[in-house]
Amino acid sequence: MPRLRLTLACGDYDLMRALKEETVKPESIDLTVVNLTSPERHWRMMRHLEFDVCEFSMASYMLAKDLGLARYTAIPVFPHRRMRHSFFLVNRNAGVETPKDLEGKRIGLRTMQNTASIWMRGILQDEYGVDLKTITWLSQDDEDIAFHLPSWMKHERTPKGETLDSMIQSGALDCAMYPDLLPSFVHGTTSNVRRLFPNAKAEEIAFYKKTGHFPIMHTVVIRDDVLEENPWVAKSMFKAFEKSKAEAWKSMLDPRKVSLVWMQDLLEEQRALMGPDPWVYGLEPNRRNLEAMHRYGQLCGLVSKPLKDVAEWFYPSTLDETPDLLH
Repeated sequence: MPRLRLTLACGDYDLMRALKEETVKPESIDLTVVNLTSPERHWRMMRHLEFDVCEFSMASYMLAKDLGLARYTAIPVFPHRRMRHSFFLVNRNAGVETPKDLEGKRIGLRTMQNTASIWMRGILQDEYGVDLKTITWLSQDDEDIAFHLPSWMKHERTPKGETLDSMIQSGALDCAMYPDLLPSFVHGTTSNVRRLFPNAKAEEIAFYKKTGHFPIMHTVVIRDDVLEENPWVAKSMFKAFEKSKAEAWKSMLDPRKVSLVWMQDLLEEQRALMGPDPWVYGLEPNRRNLEAMHRYGQLCGLVSKPLKDVAEWFYPSTLDETPDLLH
């Protein structure tokens, strides 16, 4: 029987590299791996179903499922997570010293549905008591999936020719909540922008200790037509992602392969706080994280339909422990 040929679109992460380099191969599958940036990858999958398997925005997947538009099904693999407190940027002249000071302000987002902003708005409300209804939200880019915002939400688009970066520097925005750090901040070309949280890492550690959440940004989806014809692909890919992650962890333990002076100290600090695998896959270890995401999606007007169980988001065969009769 010939091996099935599939495409995988994903970021160039250490957790995925063994699949790209073919040191890990999914059972009975030959992969063509296409490394793309997140916005391009998500857009092409949502609009055109260009890939068989795709690393995908968790928030956009949640929205697609809510609207009944998903033509793909997720497996509980989460290759991209990120703490978010470091990514609140404010204009120095906006009079914002604490999260509560954001009430009544103008805050810029890449889109209203990107996963980072869903988490960040949820964190503002849950952890700092910010009334989100008082804020005017400005989105920079077209939404990946068209949807209707709730009537109570104050929303504008950024003016033509402007970006979140240019607007926060000029003071037209009081705050920006972008998935990545804005270029002017990264390159130090402006003195008008600073982080909301001066010691963001301490805030993130406190958040993790309180909630146990290491925010999920992306999942992995497989086209429904592929799964209908080859239902075994879901489990085969799930196992391959697990093996690829194990290879990445093994590589990190070798000081010859990571050019950071204090790498072992960082790993020990991380292990003491978050255990041996912060990037754990599977439903049950991530249930509370996913349930928080769904609640934040409702809070942000992204989803409206009730969800009996977050297990509904994932292909059934990837939710149980398959017996290994050889071991």
